[in-house]
Amino acid sequence: MRLITYSWLAVVLAVACAAIGWLGLAGWLAAVVFLASIGMHMAGNAIGTRLRASADQNLSRQASGPAGHAPFPTLAPNTLERRSHLGRLVPISAGIGAGCGGTAGTLCLLLLTQTSIAGALIGGLSSAVIGGFFGFLLASFVEILRTSIREAIAAEQAADPPQQRVG
Repeated sequence: MRLITYSWLAVVLAVACAAIGWLGLAGWLAAVVFLASIGMHMAGNAIGTRLRASADQNLSRQASGPAGHAPFPTLAPNTLERRSHLGRLVPISAGIGAGCGGTAGTLCLLLLTQTSIAGALIGGLSSAVIGGFFGFLLASFVEILRTSIREAIAAEQAADPPQQRVG
C-alpha cells in the first residue's frame, strides 16, 4: 500500500476513536455497524460481479448451440411483469397514511410526554413519513393483489370453454 493510503487510514482511525471516546458504548456499536455495512457491501459487490461474469459465460456457451434454438421460451409478459401506473389508490392512501401518522404522532407526543411544541412537530413529521410509507405499502399490496386476482380469473376463463346449458 502507498503512504497516502496509510495516512488516510490513520485519519479515519483517529476520527473513529474520537467519536467512540465521545459517544461511549453507542459509538462502539455505531462503528461496528458501520464497518459491518461496509464489509457486507464489498462482499455483495464481489459476489454480484462473480455471478454476472459467470452468467455471461453461460449465455455465450448457449448461444453457440444450434441455430434458431432459444434458451428460454418467449412468452408474452403478463400484467405483473410490465411496468405500469399503480393507479389513484396509491397516492391517496399514502396521503391518508401520512395525515393519520402525523396527527397521531404529534398528539401522542404532546399529550403523553413532556415535550415542546417544536419537538412534537418534528416527531409528528417523522410519524407522517412513516404513516405515508405504510399507506403506500398497503395500497401497493392491495393494487397488486387485485391485479393478480383479476388476471388469474381472466386466464382461468380463457382456458375453460363456455359451458352450454341443456334445457
